[in-house]
Amino acid sequence: MAMRLLYPSAPPPHFPSPGPRPLASAAAALSSSSSYFSLRLRRARAAAAAGAAAAGGPERDGGRFEGQAMGGAFDRGLAEIAKKVPLFEPATDGELAAAAGERPLPINLELWLYRVKVHTRKFEFPEAEKLLDKCITFWPEDGRPYVALGKLYSKQSRYDKARAVYERGCQATQGENPYIWQCWAVLESKGGNIRRARELFDAATVADAKHIAAWHGWAILEIKQGNIKKARNLLGKALKYCGGNEYIYQTLALLEAKAERFEQARTLFQQATQSNPKSCASWLAWAQVEMRAGNNTMARKLFEKSVQASPKNRFSWHVWALFEANEGNIDKARKLLKIGHAVNPRDPVILQSLALLEYNYSSANVARVLFRKASQIDPRHQPVWIAWGWMEWKEGNARTARALYQRALSVNSTNECAARCLQAWGVLEQRAGNYTAARRLLRSSLSINSQSEVTWMTWAALEEEQGDPVRAEEIRNLYFQQRIEVVDDASWVMGFLDIIDPALDSVKKLLNLDQPSGQVWQDTVKSTTQPSPTTRISAAEESSEPSATGVTSGLSSNDADNSSSEATETQGSDFNLDGFIKKRLGLDPAELDALLEGSDPRGVVSQRRKRRLPRKPLPLLPIP
Repeated sequence: MAMRLLYPSAPPPHFPSPGPRPLASAAAALSSSSSYFSLRLRRARAAAAAGAAAAGGPERDGGRFEGQAMGGAFDRGLAEIAKKVPLFEPATDGELAAAAGERPLPINLELWLYRVKVHTRKFEFPEAEKLLDKCITFWPEDGRPYVALGKLYSKQSRYDKARAVYERGCQATQGENPYIWQCWAVLESKGGNIRRARELFDAATVADAKHIAAWHGWAILEIKQGNIKKARNLLGKALKYCGGNEYIYQTLALLEAKAERFEQARTLFQQATQSNPKSCASWLAWAQVEMRAGNNTMARKLFEKSVQASPKNRFSWHVWALFEANEGNIDKARKLLKIGHAVNPRDPVILQSLALLEYNYSSANVARVLFRKASQIDPRHQPVWIAWGWMEWKEGNARTARALYQRALSVNSTNECAARCLQAWGVLEQRAGNYTAARRLLRSSLSINSQSEVTWMTWAALEEEQGDPVRAEEIRNLYFQQRIEVVDDASWVMGFLDIIDPALDSVKKLLNLDQPSGQVWQDTVKSTTQPSPTTRISAAEESSEPSATGVTSGLSSNDADNSSSEATETQGSDFNLDGFIKKRLGLDPAELDALLEGSDPRGVVSQRRKRRLPRKPLPLLPIP
C-alpha cells in the first residue's frame, strides 16, 4: 500500500523558550537592577532565543539553550553562564539579612545613620527612631546609634528616655566610649544636675584622655558655675593631653577678655586663628573683644575675616550688622542683614534683628511684616514673639502685646527666654497700673532666673513707685545677698600660650556685651517716658532677647563727627563687599531687596537642594 505524504497547511507553532523575557520586562529589570553584568546576561538570553527561533525552534531539553545557536565563541560562553547563574537583584537596606536573623553588612550601618540624619532634618522622628533601634540591635557595640538616639529624644524633650539610652550605651560599650559619656553629661548639665554632669564628664575623660570635647565641655560648665580657676585647670589638661586646639585657645582668650586683660586675649586669639584660619568662631569672638575694647577699626577688619572664612555663616553677617548699626552705619547694617537672610533664608534671628532695625529707623508696619515672616519660619523661636510683643507695647497696643507674650510662653515656660518674657510682661503691667499682676509676673521670672539684676531692680523700682522705699531696699539687699559672685584670679600664670565653644550664646555670656551697669538699669526701669527710637539691638546674641523695658539693648545713633569718621574708615577698607558676595555667594547687590520681599517663609527650600544636579543615566553596554 502506497503511503501518501501529507504536508501541513501551516508550519508548526514555535514554543517560547523559558529563558527570554518580553522586551518590556527587560526594560523594567534594567531600571531596577544596578548590575551591568545582569544586563549583559539578559541580552545574551534574548540573543540566544532569537537565534533558536531562526533555526526552527529551540531544543526542548529541560528548557536549556543550544550553544550552537549563538554566534561567536564569546557569545557561546556568555550563554553558558546565563544558563547557570541566576539574575542578581540586590535587596535594599540589608532587609533580607535582617529578616533571616543574620547581621547585615557594615555598610548598612553607615547608610542607616545617614538616613537617620535625613529623617531628623525633616522632623520625621518615628522613622529615625526605628532605624536607630535596628542599628542598636545589629551593632550594639557601636556608640554612634546611642548618641544619635539620645539626641533625638532630647529634641523631643523626652529626657528620661535619653538618659536610659545613654546608660544602655555605656553598658554595651563597657564604658569605653567617651562620646556617650559626654552627651550624657551635657544632658544633665542642661537639666541643672551639675554634680551628676561633673561625674559624667570625668568618666568621659577617663575613657579617653584625648577626647577634647569632654575637657572643653567640662570647662564651660565650671565657667557657668563661676569656678574660673577650675575651668582654667581643665583647659590646661586639655592642652596637655590633646595638644593645641582652636576651641581651647578661644575659651582661654574669652576668659582673659572678660577679666579685661586684652593683650593676653589677643595673643590667645592669634594662636586660635593660626590653629585653624577657617574658624569663623575665632575671628568672630576676637572681633567682639576688640569691639568691647573700643578698637572699632580692628574689629571691622576681623568681621571681614570672619565672613571670608565662612561666607554662609549666619552669625558673621548678623553680628557684623549689629556692630555697624551701633556705630551709626544704618544702611550698611541693613545691607549686611539682607545678605545674611539671602544666604540663610530659614534663620528667624536675622529677620528679627532686621525688623527691630526697621522699627527704629523706618516704620512699624515694615517691622510687622518682617516679624510675621520670622514667626512663620520658626514658630517655636520665642525671642521673635517677645520682640514683636515689645514693639506692639511701644506702639500702644497693649492687648496685642499680651497675646504675643502669651504665645511666647506657650512654647516654653521654664527656660531663660520665658524669664525674660515674664519680666517684660511685668513691666507692661506696671506701666498699665496693674501692680498686683506685675509683682506676680516678676516673681515668676525670678523663680526661673534668680540672678537677673534687671528683674530685681525693676521690682524694687515698682515698690518705690508705690511709696514703699523700705520694701524696695529689702529687695535690693536680697539680690546682693543671693547673687553669685564670680571672682577671677588675675595671678594666673600665662604658661599655656604655647598651646571655645563656637556657639554664639557662649561667647555672649562670657563677654557680657549686652549687660550695662546696675545704675544704668536702675535709671532705665525708673523712667516712665516712652523710649527714643534709638533703642539698641543686642549685639552678638543668637536669641536677640529683650531686656527689662523691652528690647532695650540696641542701636545707638552716634553724633555727626563719629559717623563721618566711621564712614571714612569704611571707605578706606580694601574689602569689596559687593564683589565678594558676587564671587563667593552668587548674589547681585541690586537684588537683595527683591530677594527679601519675594521670599516665602512657608515654602523655604535650601539653595543646596535647588542646585542639586540631576543624576546622569547609567551607560548602556553595547549589544554583541
